[in-house]
Amino acid sequence: MFAQGPGVLEKDLSGYLFTYFTGNNVENESIHFAVSPDGFNYYALNGNEPVLDSKKISSTGGVRDPHILRGEDGKMFYMVVTDMTSHKGWDSNRAMVLLKSNDLVNWESSVVNIQERFDGHEDLKRVWAPQTVYDKRAGKYMVYFSMKHGNEPDIIYYAYANGDFTNLESEPKQLFFPKNGKSCIDGDIVEKDGIYHLFYKTEGHGNGIKHATTRDLTSGNWVEDDDYKQQTTEAVEGSSIFKLNNTDTYILMYDVYMKGSYQFTSSTDLNSFEIIDDKISMDFHPRHGTVLPVTRTELKRLFGKWGKPSAYPELKGNPILEGYYADPEILYSNKTNKFYLYPTSDGFTGWSGDYFKTFSSENLMDWKDEGTILDLKKDVAWADRNAWAPSAIEKVTNGETKYYYYFTAAQKIGVAVSDNPNGPFLDSGKALIDFKPKGVKGGQEIDPDVFTDPKTGKSYLYWGNGYMAVAELNNDMVSIKKETIKVLTPDATYREGTEVFYRNGIYYFLWSEDDTRSPDYKVRYAMSDSPIGPLTIPEDNIVLEKAPEKGFYGTGHNSVINVPNTDEWHIVYHRFSVPNGINMGDAAGYHREVCMDQFNFKQTGHIIKVNFNDQGQ
Repeated sequence: MFAQGPGVLEKDLSGYLFTYFTGNNVENESIHFAVSPDGFNYYALNGNEPVLDSKKISSTGGVRDPHILRGEDGKMFYMVVTDMTSHKGWDSNRAMVLLKSNDLVNWESSVVNIQERFDGHEDLKRVWAPQTVYDKRAGKYMVYFSMKHGNEPDIIYYAYANGDFTNLESEPKQLFFPKNGKSCIDGDIVEKDGIYHLFYKTEGHGNGIKHATTRDLTSGNWVEDDDYKQQTTEAVEGSSIFKLNNTDTYILMYDVYMKGSYQFTSSTDLNSFEIIDDKISMDFHPRHGTVLPVTRTELKRLFGKWGKPSAYPELKGNPILEGYYADPEILYSNKTNKFYLYPTSDGFTGWSGDYFKTFSSENLMDWKDEGTILDLKKDVAWADRNAWAPSAIEKVTNGETKYYYYFTAAQKIGVAVSDNPNGPFLDSGKALIDFKPKGVKGGQEIDPDVFTDPKTGKSYLYWGNGYMAVAELNNDMVSIKKETIKVLTPDATYREGTEVFYRNGIYYFLWSEDDTRSPDYKVRYAMSDSPIGPLTIPEDNIVLEKAPEKGFYGTGHNSVINVPNTDEWHIVYHRFSVPNGINMGDAAGYHREVCMDQFNFKQTGHIIKVNFNDQGQ
């Protein structure tokens, strides 16, 4: 699956950030941001005012041609701009500005003046339109830009940025120059299937967009196309190409600068392009900019700083975590007054993950990654594989609050303890459940669930795949009373993923049916007047199941949370990743994502089947 750096999966890209400048007056030569939910309709942020002060970041007082790139780690962002004000003349600038950010909101900047930084550029007239690409062979970020010396043509050069992206560490070298010996500027590079595609402007002889390809950026071996790629007879510049999220379609856009307009085209092969202007809308007039696909979390940061445009649609509520996670357990901490999610770290072939993370939230919508809380290979002596399906509970004993974390490892169940809900957790040193209850022949000892009875204060551990078992926990919470073990398997639909909770005198038992690799994976429930049964199964007992009309499949393995001091409930579960999971075969069963929805009851106490809502909680 395509990913924007190791930390960002394409399925988690929820929109686009467009960075641009607006005109040739010095007050317009600045960095602006706009956002789009779909790559077609764009809305200016900050009322179309600059998001950075050009006078503070540049040597000339103005900047143009912003290019933005996501770093290889998926978390850092790099932006480069021309350090220039056009009223001083087109041959007036010698510098560029390098910027970096880890949140798209706060930026550090450095001016790099080529003439001052490197020898041999006494006749340098201009440095235009820098951009950045990660050179995989060199393992470095390459900054490429056009330069004109004396009466020579404009040539596209490159130099590698230093490690902290504050300067250029290498002498500029020629990256590309057309075989016809004529000027080229405004280079824009995208990689597809191991081939680098360069789109560039022919300066002073046609003023259009041409295309060249190579497999090695610094080889000098480029295959040039003869035709122009713009779909207009007007002069154009500042091309930028980006891929539409979760499609095979690329958008090539460019500045029709003599008319003060932009043109958008689409392609799947990066060779033939079709005009799509009738699909495009913008509430601003950009000049020479670039587009970056972004996640919902990143959009929230942008909106938090510069406000959400009123016409921008509401952000989707699901999935609530970005990336591949499954088997979510949710807990409310009275110690921190926050909610915590404890999922399986997913995306590993054959469920082979070996660590656990947690996420915290104050509002059930915005989740902070708290990092790894238990690493099997480092922290657990009795198992180092198959870190699955945890459960957690807060317990106050003699005025002391502890957190007990029950987890699956190597098809056994262990327990770890911490003073804090976000860990770190200390393993007890041995498996808690590594045996089958009496009378049970098959299945696995996995999927723990922990529950404290509000009536008695007793705590219980539930577990099993192919069977549902329960045992009372001792006061130490790290051992069970073996004599209390009881098998509660409700019926033939039971597979795994027990979840027990209490509401208005009723004990609810939820479980998952079918296989997590199946699109038909679903959740059912039973009711009881005791935490150890017997169970009563309602006639219509499906809690949640697939919704093909919405593209949701494999919905199961849940937990339930009650917002303190309310009768507001939510269900947290996993599903196949959307939209690609349904096409992944068995791999869909370990490429899952975590979602949350409202959880409601009838007056009789029976559960109302979940109505999936991707537009927020």
